[in-house]
Amino acid sequence: MRSRTAIDALRLVAYFRSLPAAELARLARRCRQRALERGEHAFEEGDACRGLLVVAEGALEMRQVSSRGREQVLHAEGAGATLGEAPLFDGQGYIASAVAIVPTRLVLVPKEAVLDLCRRHPAVALSMLEAMAKRVRRFAGLVEDLAFRQVTERLARHLEASAAASGALMVQGTVVDLALTQEQLASRLGTVRELVSRALSQLERAGAIKRSRAGVVIRDPGRLAAAARGDALL
Repeated sequence: MRSRTAIDALRLVAYFRSLPAAELARLARRCRQRALERGEHAFEEGDACRGLLVVAEGALEMRQVSSRGREQVLHAEGAGATLGEAPLFDGQGYIASAVAIVPTRLVLVPKEAVLDLCRRHPAVALSMLEAMAKRVRRFAGLVEDLAFRQVTERLARHLEASAAASGALMVQGTVVDLALTQEQLASRLGTVRELVSRALSQLERAGAIKRSRAGVVIRDPGRLAAAARGDALL
């Protein structure tokens, strides 16, 4: 399969779908592309923003690391996603680091090109505001999880969300392939590996799940849903 050109990548982004073809072509000519290997950083927390990054191919995680080395994954993004809206508009550094989790190709839309586009095409600016508002709501949900939900509840919610994202039905025998190590899962859940292991064991003892080589098998969807609500496990 051929690699996407800059204009192909821009067409994936909702912001730019209202643009006339000639305008989109002019924007694409101002873009630069960059390839990342797995584990390579697109940018580091605090770096100056040079423009809007479009994920043409692959996937990245936005991560923050505490002074003690504890890592928190804020969100993951795949093809068609954009990164860097907040620092692009407020002039400050990136709020987190972006790390490729698979080989990835990015398209950089220069900062001035984006700002100029927003001034001339209000629909683009409104679309970006809508996307940033959705991201704020997602961050608010993450804060709620970290502040008010125990690790077992967070894990149960993550398993339900992973099953839904894969299109699987939440029925007995459904296999959820997390494709993550316990360390990586801990970073997603805002905790440490030992507590993830303990939470998996707790869900398993309660009869909600069963661990296998293929992934996590849902044994009792009702009990898993109860755990996701924060109900006590028997």
